[in-house]
Parts: sequence; C-alpha cells; structure tokens
Amino acid sequence: MSKHKKNQEIKGEDEEIKTEEPIEKQEEKVENFEEKFNELNDKYLRLYSEYDNYRKRTANEKVELIKTAAENTILALLPVIDDFERALPTMENAEDKTHYEGMMLIYNKLKRALEQKGLEEIKAVGEPFNTDEHEALTQIPAPSEDMKDKVIDVVQKGYKLNGKVIRYARVVVGC
Repeated sequence: MSKHKKNQEIKGEDEEIKTEEPIEKQEEKVENFEEKFNELNDKYLRLYSEYDNYRKRTANEKVELIKTAAENTILALLPVIDDFERALPTMENAEDKTHYEGMMLIYNKLKRALEQKGLEEIKAVGEPFNTDEHEALTQIPAPSEDMKDKVIDVVQKGYKLNGKVIRYARVVVGC
C-alpha cells in the first residue's frame, strides 16, 4: 500500500465519517492533541496552585483575625488600666488600706485577664528609642552619655496584642 491509504467512508445518520486519513494528517492531529493536552494540563496545574495558595492565605487570615478579634475591646479597656495606674499611687499612702488593696485586686485581675488574651506591655524606660514601638513626644538633654537616644521617661504606656503594636508608647527621649 502507498503512503496514503484509501479513505474508507462510513455513512452515519445524516453525515459521512471518515475512518482513515493519511498518516501525516494523523500524526499532525496527534501533535495538536498533545499540544492542547499540555496547554490544558498547564492551565489546570496553575489553577490548582492558585486555589491552594488562596486557601492557605484565607486560612492564615482567619487565624490572624481570631488572634486580633478582641483588639477593639482591649483598646477600649486600656484607658481604664491607665486610670488605675494613676489612681493606685495616690491611694497607697492613705490611712485606710482596704480601698487600696481592693483596687489592687481589681487592677491585677483585669491586667491578668488581658495578658491571657495576648496583651503585653512595651518596655520603654532605658531602652533604645525604636520607632516601631515608641512615639517620641519630646527630646530632653540626656542625664548621662549612655542615655543618649534612649527612652528617659514614659508619658503613656504602649501595648502589643499577640506581637502586634496596638498602642505606641509615648516617650521622652534623651539627646
């Protein structure tokens, strides 16, 4: 037989279907199908990878949201802690210690509850000034050379919630 086989035709319902074609055309079709398969497989892998990344990203976002869900509530409670910290030293020298002790119990319980939720105080006094945690309100001459560019005083305490700064420490820096 020659390179080109005779085309056999099978008559269907309303159309003719060719069952055999020349080998060159068949090879060309196979190559086209392989190219199309590779292209579709590549698209599938990219879509699968994209979906997997999306799923991981949304899972991480959910975890992060759960960690910081109480942020607004804790931010609302920080002024209460500030008020306790201003009031306690004035009550410490009072004659009647029962009020002071009661306030200390409430303050400690509130602080412990917030710490269990991931709240931590930002250390400031004596630390090098860090713009990621501190907000400089003013600069004053440093009392000693080793206190230059370090925090000398804290005007308002700063806090982190699960490692994220939710309120910067307002500080005085030595120059």
